[in-house]
Amino acid sequence: MSEWTTIARPYAQAAFDYAVENKSVAHWQEMLVFAAEVASNDTIEALLTGSLAAEKLAEIFNGVCGEQLDQEGQNLVMILAENRRLQALPDISLLFNQLKAEFEKEIDVDITSAVKLNKKQQTSLSKSLETRLARKVKLNCSVDPDLIAGVLIKAGDTVIDGSLRSKLNRLSDALQA
Repeated sequence: MSEWTTIARPYAQAAFDYAVENKSVAHWQEMLVFAAEVASNDTIEALLTGSLAAEKLAEIFNGVCGEQLDQEGQNLVMILAENRRLQALPDISLLFNQLKAEFEKEIDVDITSAVKLNKKQQTSLSKSLETRLARKVKLNCSVDPDLIAGVLIKAGDTVIDGSLRSKLNRLSDALQA
C-alpha cells in the first residue's frame, strides 16, 4: 500500500457503506476500479499533481471517465478533487475491495507448492481452508521447485509453512543450537 492509504481509508469506508446501503457493491467496485486506473494514468497523474482548480480537475477527470461513473461516483470525484485527494483513488479502490471481501466472507489464499497441484488437491485444500478460516476461499496457486516438497499457504496474516525446505531449515537450526 502507498502513502495515501491512511487518507484513502475513510473514503473507502464511506463509499462501501453507501454501496451496501443501496445494494450496489458490485457497481461501486467497478466504478472505483475504473477511476483508479484513470488516476494511475501518467497523463492524468501529472494533472492531479498540478495546480488546476478543483472544479476544473473534477470536470476533466469525470470527462475522461465518461459513463463509467454514475452521479454518485462523479460526486465522489468532486469531493476528492476539492480536498486534493484524487491521487488516493487507487488506494480507495484497493481498500474498497478488501471491505467487500470481508463483507462477503471471502479471502484470497496464495498457495505455493513444489509441484503443480491437480484439481482434486486444490479442492481438498480449499475445503480444509474454508473450514479453518470460516470464509469462502479463492485459491491462487503457484509452483516453486525450491520448496523441495510440500506447500506454503498465505491467507491474509496467516502463514502455514508445510514445505520440506522449511522443515530442513528448522532441523538445521536445532542441530546448531
